[in-house]
Amino acid sequence: MTLPNDLGELQAKMRESMKAHWKVFLAEGILLALLGLAALIVPPLASLAVTIFLGWMFLISGIGGLIVSFMAREMPGFWWSLISAALAVLAGGVLLARPMQGTLTLTIVVGAYFLAEGVATILYALEHRRELSERWSWLIIGGAMDIIIAGLIFAGLPGSAEWAIGLLAGLNLMFGGATLIGMALAARNS
Repeated sequence: MTLPNDLGELQAKMRESMKAHWKVFLAEGILLALLGLAALIVPPLASLAVTIFLGWMFLISGIGGLIVSFMAREMPGFWWSLISAALAVLAGGVLLARPMQGTLTLTIVVGAYFLAEGVATILYALEHRRELSERWSWLIIGGAMDIIIAGLIFAGLPGSAEWAIGLLAGLNLMFGGATLIGMALAARNS
């Protein structure tokens, strides 16, 4: 398969592909939306599932990293690669051995991310308020919402660890599914 020469040709090929496969995108969107709904209904179970999934990802990637590190032990950076892979195995093992404590740790990290993101968004809005005219207020609102979410997560610890990750994963899946459903239906009607 060759890539098109110009952007217009690429966009046309993308539209053709979307129209030809709209049912696949619709099915994926429905599946994601249903998984998101399930996560919203039972956020503690979804939080635990996310933690266990991440545990397996770290463990498998760490084992793969160890194998590759030993296979390429003559390469520069061997020890750093080995340490990185060992940390991934350790993180995966801890998450799988103690998933509830892992969920608490992940919740704290997510809360810290929302706090930092909120502050950064507000500072960005203030820095650009002249260029963005009245639209900068939407950035302030978005940043404030991030800070409020972080506050709710931190104020509810350790109890919020039961629902925060699952709720956020559920919302992400729901919106991702809705987006795919919308794209599929638009492609079908085009």
